[in-house]
Order: sequence, then C-alpha cells, then structure tokens
Amino acid sequence: MDAVRVALLREVLAGTEWLGATRRFAGALRGSVVSYGGGLLLVGTPAYEPWHLAAHLVDEAAWSGTPELAPTLVRHDARTSGPAQLSVGLGRIEAARRGETLLVVSPEEVGGALLERVHDARRGGVRVLVLGSGEGELVSMADESLAVPVGLELDLDTVQHLVSAAAGENSVPVVRGRRRFRDRLSRLADVLTAPPPSRW
Repeated sequence: MDAVRVALLREVLAGTEWLGATRRFAGALRGSVVSYGGGLLLVGTPAYEPWHLAAHLVDEAAWSGTPELAPTLVRHDARTSGPAQLSVGLGRIEAARRGETLLVVSPEEVGGALLERVHDARRGGVRVLVLGSGEGELVSMADESLAVPVGLELDLDTVQHLVSAAAGENSVPVVRGRRRFRDRLSRLADVLTAPPPSRW
C-alpha cells in the first residue's frame, strides 16, 4: 500500500478510533526504538509471518531517516542456507537484551515456545509490543498493545499499514491524556533530536 492509499484510508477512517489508536501504537514503537538506538525484532507465528510489515518498516526507516525502525525479522522456520535477512531464528529472541524492542504480530492468541521466549525477553529488559487479536497472556505482559480482533471493519494487514506509515512520520502526533513519565520523556527526546523543519 503506497502513501496515497494510506492517505485515502486515513480519510475514510477520520472520526473513528483507529487513527488515534494506530498513531499511539506507532508512537510507542518509534519512541522505543529511537530512544535506545534501534534493536527492533519483529516476529509472528509459525502460520503468520509479518513479511509486509517488515518491508514497510524498512521503507519507512529509509524515507524518514530513522534507521532504528528497520526491523530484524525473526522466523520460526529460519534456514541458515538462505539469505541473511531470512535466516534469523527464534534464538535471536533469547539473545535479546535490555534496550531492544520486540514487536509480536499475530492474528490469534500466542502460546507455547514463543510465549515462553517473549516472557524471558521481557524479564531481561526487552520492551514488548503486541499487535494482534488482543487476547491471551501475551497481551498482559506487553508494554504496549493494539488489539485487532477478527470481524472488525479493519483487518490486521490494513492496521499494519497504518502503523508503519505513522511510525515513519517525522512528527508523530502528541497523545493527549495521562501518560507515563517514560512516555513523556521519550516524546521529548524525539522532539529534541528531530531535524529542524524546512523553511522552503
């Protein structure tokens, strides 16, 4: 989905909760990776790998001048004989350390080995963001989550387009209301490190 289609989609969704929700989640994602200098891991499930989101985040990272947004796609069926970007397995989550961010994308509840790895990473100081069904234990351990339950007007793929586009914006809209000190500090850091606006 290109920028024009995203703009049209935003126009259609004006007045709904989706624009604010996707921008808040994108702001949390961007603030997390920018404040720590990168280290974004992106993982799905054995049945759902978020290829499109990975590609769009790489594009947004390049277009926005925010290389920290470019994720490492972690795969359940990684093969060392393939290209480097396709050979990162679940062991990378185990190796994740404080300051890194793990974005889990799943249309259904996550369990088993992936849930255990995410739990261990969280205990080790990794920031966990969840985009998916909004159900299960994974959501309760997430620092930030955005629920996209099945049967709503938007599907998970469309929401991923909105999130990636918003994450690449040079000025993520300020979220009003109560925010944690860490969120406010992250926002301040984003503003202070942003390039000056063009005068032309």
